[in-house]
Amino acid sequence: MSEKLKIKLSIADRVYPLTIDPSQEEGLRKAAKNIEQLAKKFEQSYAVRDKQDVLAMCALQFASKIEQRGIDQTENNQEATERLKSLEQLVASKLGVK
Repeated sequence: MSEKLKIKLSIADRVYPLTIDPSQEEGLRKAAKNIEQLAKKFEQSYAVRDKQDVLAMCALQFASKIEQRGIDQTENNQEATERLKSLEQLVASKLGVK
């Protein structure tokens, strides 16, 4: 069993102590950095002073990206499936298979 790692992440002027698997550290640090950068961008662009509003906007931005990737993935899968079916029909017609 791997040893747990204790780290501290700073998000929106708050420090969050976490106990994690070492394999999670890089991803969590990158995520915290991305949140900080996006929060700063929102604060500058919209003159928002309430950290809760800024964090809610960050959460919406990140969640919408995840949802859009899922939608895009589904559309790509459907397109690939349709192309494979067409290819299968073409091969079957050339081979005389019904």
